Parts: sequence; structure tokens; C-alpha cells
Amino acid sequence: MQLSILDQTPIPAGSTAPEAIANTIDLAMQAELFGYQRYWVAEHHNSTGYAGTAPEILIGAIAAATSTIRVGSGGVMLSHYSPLKIAEVFHMLSALHPGRIDLGLGRAPGGGSAAADALARGTSGFTNDNYESLLDELQAFLGGSVDEVHASPLDTTSPPIWLLASGMSSATLAGKLGLPLAWAHFISRSDGPAVVAMYRHAFIPSAQLAEPQVTIAVSALAAETDQEANLLATSIQQFKRNSFNGNVPTIDDALHQGALIEGPHEPRVGVAPAVVGSPETVMTQLESLASQYDTDDITIVGICHDHAARVRSHQLIAQAAAR
Repeated sequence: MQLSILDQTPIPAGSTAPEAIANTIDLAMQAELFGYQRYWVAEHHNSTGYAGTAPEILIGAIAAATSTIRVGSGGVMLSHYSPLKIAEVFHMLSALHPGRIDLGLGRAPGGGSAAADALARGTSGFTNDNYESLLDELQAFLGGSVDEVHASPLDTTSPPIWLLASGMSSATLAGKLGLPLAWAHFISRSDGPAVVAMYRHAFIPSAQLAEPQVTIAVSALAAETDQEANLLATSIQQFKRNSFNGNVPTIDDALHQGALIEGPHEPRVGVAPAVVGSPETVMTQLESLASQYDTDDITIVGICHDHAARVRSHQLIAQAAAR
């Protein structure tokens, strides 16, 4: 099984955003030692719970602090930005760190409507209606030029594009364009295996990719025992119940607010539960998901209050996968 990480740069209660960013860089350095293949960072706006607003900046910092692990976005919210600017930013990252950069793209706003409108200043407002045309333009800039405008720096190998998806439309578009798919199992309310099968059915080979490629992003948390892992998971359980407002609570605060030590750790109706438990428990569930999705590529989304426990969780999962 090939493992990667998606980090949303959560801010633990009692901590600060700069400390959360430092935690992200530290976890990336540890992940490289643990044998993870990719380390992606997310884009969230107007959030008190997540510190990752600019994945392109975090990517540069992480890549500079590591040497072999691939680093990328999970993802850049394309509808907010100029395709030329994204192409130039990721050409620059690729020039600085050749062969190690991934460009994951999403179509969601990455925040509420007020933040989306603020990001869209000077335009008619946020919209997804032109997402496919923006993607076409971005691919054109990454591949050369548009109307005699080049995406500098030149003589740089463009990073591979991944499309993030939690529903049918983005997954089908990834297949149509021959792009790899990052399926958000941890937030999707869709029938994930069916949608991924449709992606494979719709797949048309492209210059980037000859055959379908899928990673599934799964909320997962491991500890030495099932009981310890369930206790750690109360923090993210309550954080989600709070609709990600505020910071990631401590275990004591989560239990005080009503989080459960055992039972489902994903309270939103229709969304897949988190994978929580000992390394053996977690690996059994991850292998089951891999079989359902017909992929050996899993991206871990792991959040708890304590940074050391979070690092240890990723270490335990990597060790279990290597057995």
C-alpha cells in the first residue's frame, strides 16, 4: 500500500496559527522519514480552526525542509485565481524542487461565501461555472503559452495536475481530461467506489497519464490500542460537531462537550466514518477501503489535539503498512 498525507494545518486549542504551521512542517519532515510518498497541504479561508490559507507558500517551505518526499496542494482552489499566476507559481516551485511538486486542484471555494466574495474582488464574484475553461487555460500555460504569453520561469518541467473530487462532476472531468483523481472519501456523501468506477470508465488517456490513477483521502487516526485511539479521536469528533469553528479541542474539553470515547467519529449524516484504532485495526479498515476502490494508494487525513500523538499516529500507520 502506498501512503500519502493531506494536512489541513489544524490549530489545536491553546496553540497559535504560527505554531500550527510549524507543526505542519515538522510532520512533513517526519513523514519523509516514515516513508510516505506525498505530502499535500490544503487551502482554507476565514477559518479559526485551520491555518493553511496559501498552499503554494507552505509547499515551498516544506520542500525546502525535506529532500525526497513529493510535496503538493490538496488543493489550490482554481476558481479564485488566474491560471497564469498558478502556472508561474508552480513552475517556480518545480524549478526550485525538480520532480517533487504536485498541483492538486479543487473547485470548492475553500471557505464561506463572505471569504469567496472577498477573494473575488474586482470580478463578478465567485463562481464554479467556468472551472473547466480555467483548467484548460491552466494546462495550456503549463504546457507552453497562451496568446504569446509564457508561464515563466521557462525550461521547467511542469508539475503533474491532480483533480480533487467529492462528487461525480469533478471525478468525471478528471476522466475526460486524462488526469489523476484524488477522491475525498473523508468528506464525500456520494457512493465513492461507484463514482471512482465511473471515473475509470470515462478515462481518456492524455499526455500526462496513460491509465487511470486514484488516491483516496481517508480520515484516520492510530494509537497503540483501540481505546487510546478512540480517546484521541474525541478531539476531531467534537471539532467536526462544532462545524470546525474554534480550534481543535483538548480531549478533556471534547469529552465535556459530549464527544464519545467509542462509536462513530464522523457525525455528519451520509459521510464515511473515520478509521480509528490500533495499527492493526486501522490497517484492516484501510485495506478494506483499498479493495472497495480498487487502489493501493491511500492519503491519510489525521487530526488530533496533541502534535506528538499526531506524529505517532502517522508513524504507526506507516509501520503497519510496511509489514
